[in-house]
Amino acid sequence: MSETASKAPGAPATSGDANRWKALIFIALAQLMVVLDATIVNIALPSAQVDLGISDGNRQWVVTAYALAFGGLLLFGGRIADLWGRKNAFVVGLIGFALASALGGAATNQAMMFGARALQGVFGALLAPAALSLLAVMFTDAKERAKAFGIYGAIAGGGGAVGFILGGVLTEYLDWRWTFFVNIPFAIVAALGAYFVIREPEGGRNRNPLDIPGVLLSTLGLVALVYGFTRAESNGWGDSVTVGMFVASAVLLIAFVITEAKVKAPLLPLRVVTDRNRGGIYLSLGIAIIAMFGTFLFLTYYLQVVKGFSPIKTGFAFMPMIVGMMVGSTQIGTRLMTRLPARMLMGPGFLVAAVGMLFMTQMEIGSSYASVILPAMVLLGLGMGTAFMPAMSLATLGVEPRDAGVASAMVNTSQQVGGAIGTALLNTIAASATTAYIKDHIGSATSKSQQQLVALEGQVHGYTNAIWFAVGMLVLAAVIVVTLVNAGRPDTGAVAGSAEGTEDEVPVPVVAH
Repeated sequence: MSETASKAPGAPATSGDANRWKALIFIALAQLMVVLDATIVNIALPSAQVDLGISDGNRQWVVTAYALAFGGLLLFGGRIADLWGRKNAFVVGLIGFALASALGGAATNQAMMFGARALQGVFGALLAPAALSLLAVMFTDAKERAKAFGIYGAIAGGGGAVGFILGGVLTEYLDWRWTFFVNIPFAIVAALGAYFVIREPEGGRNRNPLDIPGVLLSTLGLVALVYGFTRAESNGWGDSVTVGMFVASAVLLIAFVITEAKVKAPLLPLRVVTDRNRGGIYLSLGIAIIAMFGTFLFLTYYLQVVKGFSPIKTGFAFMPMIVGMMVGSTQIGTRLMTRLPARMLMGPGFLVAAVGMLFMTQMEIGSSYASVILPAMVLLGLGMGTAFMPAMSLATLGVEPRDAGVASAMVNTSQQVGGAIGTALLNTIAASATTAYIKDHIGSATSKSQQQLVALEGQVHGYTNAIWFAVGMLVLAAVIVVTLVNAGRPDTGAVAGSAEGTEDEVPVPVVAH
């Protein structure tokens, strides 16, 4: 198929850009940096807490400050990318992220650290949707798009696990500050490469004035939602502030939807999310991330606290999952995406990941890594890699170029909110199950060593209970995909940069109308 023939009428002539594959290297590098940062700091947190004198009550803000800024500003960041141009937003986001990382690495007190993390979140919210939307408008040929999104999906899925390895190495052999400083070379290389290599298609900007009410309502609503789940993890679901945050979030987000339906130039055009395929992608991705993020946390604690692994050994224990994601995304997903409808990859992918989670429900104190964790990691990686790849591509399929940034921001928003929900929800389930187990069994423990054993058994019991819930989440994600996502295989026609589409038809050509 010729590149010219593969484009819909009016699509920007981007497939002829000889630098698009070079551009992918720098886009992928930037995405890796953002995803790494989400987990690398977790490994360094205990050391940073001691050095900076951060109390146990305040340490959550190292994670929460980033999550609130990132999750709350993603839609705004996507709209800014559409307004400024994705290349400009991408480069500014990289420079800002590097400066914020330098501030975090040089932090001398907790206020400086919290501020740096919030700034990282602000620039991450500009960078992440710009990166994904650049791919959406630069790769319009179906087969090339499959390869590009295969690489991007593997990084988006596996980068978090790489963060555990890198975080362990840097913390153990250098200093926790290097978990921040390591972002700087990533950002400089990606920004320079993007500046000289990326050629963004003309005519794709959305120059309408900013929807200020939409910006305020969406930002405050998402911040309230993320903070509500974060607070629930530490203060409980019945806490008055937690409940107040959820109520406020619901009111603000409902007001946001009403506003977007009425204003002439909305922050989030409802056509982006009401399309059944994109809506199904956003919803299923968010639910799958709920399962993944919580499980990452439990596995880290299980390997370090229960099995006694060092931070580096724990990081390398995640390697089979990273390899699985790479294979699932770049080999299975890329090869089959132009031959099968997306739901035939995503649905089975989520179910394979659920089978991997089922292995983890069998974890006990004495379980061997090779017989339980290893097969679980491989299946989880293969399944999620296979599912992520078509999801990333389909999430921006058929959108108008002027909406590419905000459509990409919705992918990141569903992941960010899903991560916040997953961490809080699964931690609460695990903590409740652990408390109940210890209460039921501690009476029979007569010696201190027996009591310690019961405490460890209680922890593992809590993890496996929460992982059962994660299995259900992945099955639910598969059901949503099979029910809502009905786009045919994208082996003909343009898949990006065309007019708003109705990809609802089952026939093979997925051409926007």
